[in-house]
Amino acid sequence: MPRTVLLVEDEAPIREMLKFVLEQSGFDTVEAEDIDDAQRKICEPYPDLILLDWMLPGGSGVQLAKSLKQHEYTRDIPVIMLTAKGEEEDKVRGLEAGADDYVTKPFSPKELVARIKAVMRRAKPTTNEDPIEFNGLKLDPISHRVTAHAEQVDIGPTEFKLLHFFMTHPERVYTRELLLDNVWGTNVYVEDRTVDVHIRRLRKALSKHDHAKMIQTVRGAGYRFSTKN
Repeated sequence: MPRTVLLVEDEAPIREMLKFVLEQSGFDTVEAEDIDDAQRKICEPYPDLILLDWMLPGGSGVQLAKSLKQHEYTRDIPVIMLTAKGEEEDKVRGLEAGADDYVTKPFSPKELVARIKAVMRRAKPTTNEDPIEFNGLKLDPISHRVTAHAEQVDIGPTEFKLLHFFMTHPERVYTRELLLDNVWGTNVYVEDRTVDVHIRRLRKALSKHDHAKMIQTVRGAGYRFSTKN
């Protein structure tokens, strides 16, 4: 099924060019020419990504991005800011507002499509909802429970997401950066060492029944979930 991009751009020639590029690359495109139009079109089924111009009638793209990231149903939709503004301070403003990437005009169509695909890959959530079990450690995504030999494990929401990712990707080594992309999302301002803090909390939560040893540190590379010593 083609993935959908909501294209928010007030200049019709640019919008038509971008629509052509996106559809040639296999995306379905929904167009909006201003803030109000965009807000009407951000509804179920939600777009897979929003390509958002910085300067728009009725408000800025930064304001819209900030608003989207504050609402439960839209906060996980990745946003790429598209603008002629190239100063570092402007980029920081866009990213701090919740944008997942930033493309400065002029740009090549190939680069834009590559950036869209990269952001979509990073933002794609884990969809496996079946319970997962290793050596008596069981995680149920539906009930949001973790048990160790049928005894409930108290675990924070970030640790739950981290454990879910590990258990659905066992025996593979992930760098801190990859864990940040897959568990926290694409916010580039989250420190790599944040991962270490949550790894320690996760190990502490799993320590009672000796499951902490499955969260393994791979020196110089990152972390791995494994049932092997």
